[in-house]
Amino acid sequence: MDLNTIERNETDSASQSAAAASAPAKKVFVKTYGCQMNVYDSQRMTDALAADGYTATDVIADADLVLLNTCHIREKAAEKVYSELGRIRDMKAERAAVGREMLIGVAGCVAQAEGPEIIRRSPAVDLVIGPQTYHRLPDVLARVRGGEKIVETEYAIEDKFEHLPQPKRAEMIKRGVTAFLTVQEGCDKFCTFCVVPYTRGSEVSRPVAQIVAEAERLADAGVREVTLLGQNVNAWHGKGEDSMEWGLGRLLFRLAEIPGLARLRYTTSHPRDMNDELIAAHRDLPALMPYLHLPVQSGSDRILKAMNRRHTAKDYLALLERIRAARGDIALSGDFIVGFPGETDADFEATMDLVGQVNYASAFSFKYSPRPGTPGADMPDHVPEAVKDERLQRLQALLLKQQQDFGLGLVGSTIDTLIEKPGRQAGQKVGRSPWLQPVIVDEKAGEIGDIIRVRITKTGYNSLFAELA
Repeated sequence: MDLNTIERNETDSASQSAAAASAPAKKVFVKTYGCQMNVYDSQRMTDALAADGYTATDVIADADLVLLNTCHIREKAAEKVYSELGRIRDMKAERAAVGREMLIGVAGCVAQAEGPEIIRRSPAVDLVIGPQTYHRLPDVLARVRGGEKIVETEYAIEDKFEHLPQPKRAEMIKRGVTAFLTVQEGCDKFCTFCVVPYTRGSEVSRPVAQIVAEAERLADAGVREVTLLGQNVNAWHGKGEDSMEWGLGRLLFRLAEIPGLARLRYTTSHPRDMNDELIAAHRDLPALMPYLHLPVQSGSDRILKAMNRRHTAKDYLALLERIRAARGDIALSGDFIVGFPGETDADFEATMDLVGQVNYASAFSFKYSPRPGTPGADMPDHVPEAVKDERLQRLQALLLKQQQDFGLGLVGSTIDTLIEKPGRQAGQKVGRSPWLQPVIVDEKAGEIGDIIRVRITKTGYNSLFAELA
């Protein structure tokens, strides 16, 4: 997350302006857990708080307001939040002892799922706000300063989309040449392991006009690559500028028309919503990068049915054949859960077999973690942790080898790279390949925002090294 400084704009009176100028500016520290959508939401929270006189800081000890934007996908992620709140509570007490206020807020999916429980377990918390209500932060803070403890988790996603704060152009420029753009939230799939339908709500698509307008503002601020976000992004649909119903494929073609936007991506997808129009976009749209994150979770049909994925391993593999026929250089990424309740050795071997057939360029893999309130948590035959550990190690070893082989296969090839930021070492810049790998180049190869042609010379652990072609 990019924590930018936004100046407070006082308009009440000359005396208030003078007082504000002499008083320390209020500062907010936002810590983000979890997915890219939380990163996007954290930036929007910072934007909303700018209107309330807050500047952002990356030093928690300097903050007058600390916000934890939380993730509820994994059990340990939620517990990390409570552990962090204990440390911030002590910091708040130290500040109070010298007469300086520190407010504590919890936002995001843990806030939505646990609500009042957070206040009960961590009384130092002043406000709890769900992922669809952060545009109300200034009003909530006013009530907190009036002495209330606030739990604000009732929402309408459409209301959030309508009231998304718009950052100033100067602040957008500071955030870099790549950006996230939320187009869809919520999920109607109800996979039995997942809390998203309960924390983010049902599927809602953002209107075309809003999406295009935000993308145009990003491009005007120098953004070259936009990643469209949604819990189930390829289920996005909406009335287009021609009054016809559009799907994600049509939306991608429209965004590609925006001057300055050179690259488009989207995540996260569900196999059941990968339609012909979207596959055609991968075939016909050069701006759409040849990289697709398409989670499957398991290679066992029995486990897929228990997960309520509503597709089979054969369905998934057949879909990949169609996608690869449309775009031969496309690279696949996926998500996997090992140790789902009832998973046998044979079920796990089916997952290993599927991974071997697909040959992923990257992937995310996890041990199953029961989430309260989901059907999976109440299923019988939970897998012992030691078995989960062993299976995860085997799966990750195979996925890592495939990732490394994919990188090695690029050595000697010539590709386009978007220069994104300075390198960690002097004399270097870091670019982004079409397949999302960091590409290390000489700092003289181009300026940030340039798309340059490079030849891959070698691979690192997670990156590529290149020279100008």
